[in-house]
Amino acid sequence: MCCFSRASGPINVDSTKIFARATAGRQVLVYAMHLDAPEDVAMILPLPVPVGAGEDTLRFIDLSRWPGFFAALDRCFPKIVALAPQARSPAPTSTLTVHTVGAFEASYVPTIADFVRLDPRFRLADRVWQALPMYHDWGFAVFRLRAGAQEVHPMAFEFPTRVPGALYFPTVHVHDGRVHRNARFAHTLYFQGPQGIEPMSEVLGRPLPTWRDKWHGEGTWPTRELLGAPFGPDLGELVDLGVPLIRSHQTGYEPNGDVWLAGA
Repeated sequence: MCCFSRASGPINVDSTKIFARATAGRQVLVYAMHLDAPEDVAMILPLPVPVGAGEDTLRFIDLSRWPGFFAALDRCFPKIVALAPQARSPAPTSTLTVHTVGAFEASYVPTIADFVRLDPRFRLADRVWQALPMYHDWGFAVFRLRAGAQEVHPMAFEFPTRVPGALYFPTVHVHDGRVHRNARFAHTLYFQGPQGIEPMSEVLGRPLPTWRDKWHGEGTWPTRELLGAPFGPDLGELVDLGVPLIRSHQTGYEPNGDVWLAGA
């Protein structure tokens, strides 16, 4: 799932799908889900960018023409591959750049202090950040989503990562203005990398949540043979058609945190 700004009623999220791939010191993320929100909300994705990265460090990618991105990835699987699951600097006064990315408005927020440059409706309360100290020097992708029940078309972007050789999935949950110890996961994670890729037990000096079962993985056949021409050449910057794809289903209540994989 992800972090949402506070709404007047419950925010229901289901069928979350996330794709990740490392690209020479950077990482690609594609995110989609089913959302039902009582009013316009902001989805906030923490990102492990290098400390001091500027406002132009993240590149948004418009996938509005490819609402079936994850359906295409699922065609790669003839069978289900099941895996267990510093002091703040003064805030600038100028507003953040707002990008139109398909059906969304999106901004990159370079530090927690820069959230004051967003509409107050699309921020998290200070108590939430106090409960999530690991993000004190991260950057954040913020997508403004409209009220109502909807299938959110894939949101995609690329960013530099401070942990080369690892893949990061933003799965920490904040749906009601609080950070709960455990959360309900309804995720499918997709990633490209060696079949020996494994979850990390700690990252950036902090321990990571321990899942009930160990991960194991199985790759598909070469992705090019399964996606082929219908996928379109313009998506080559996201998916490496010469590399197998791995898929993980995560469901049920688990420790509330992000997923990191080593060996990317």
